[in-house]
Amino acid sequence: MRVIDKQTFLDTFQYFDKPIVIEIIDIFLNEYETRLINIRKAIDEKDFGSLKFDAHSMKGVIANFVASKPQQLAKELEMKGAEKDETGLDELYTGLRAATIELVEDLREIRNEFE
Repeated sequence: MRVIDKQTFLDTFQYFDKPIVIEIIDIFLNEYETRLINIRKAIDEKDFGSLKFDAHSMKGVIANFVASKPQQLAKELEMKGAEKDETGLDELYTGLRAATIELVEDLREIRNEFE
């Protein structure tokens, strides 16, 4: 595991049926690239409203997985959008993308354990 607090994740989902956990993971795996593309586009276009919205949405989805690193990066991007602050956006996005890739790897491992 890289970014997921696995024990907290398992505690959070302990009362869920395995197919539901797999479905929640699959939804994220199918949507994360689009979410990242939307955030990148908002940064490139300096569309702070969209950045705030898309980063907030990403933060909320990541929160389900108890992954503090990518969640924090998404939160920082959300705040930058709210404050219309363009400083450091590229670095934050690069960090979020890398942490999300780690999250995806963690989720794939967990998914395999749930099958």
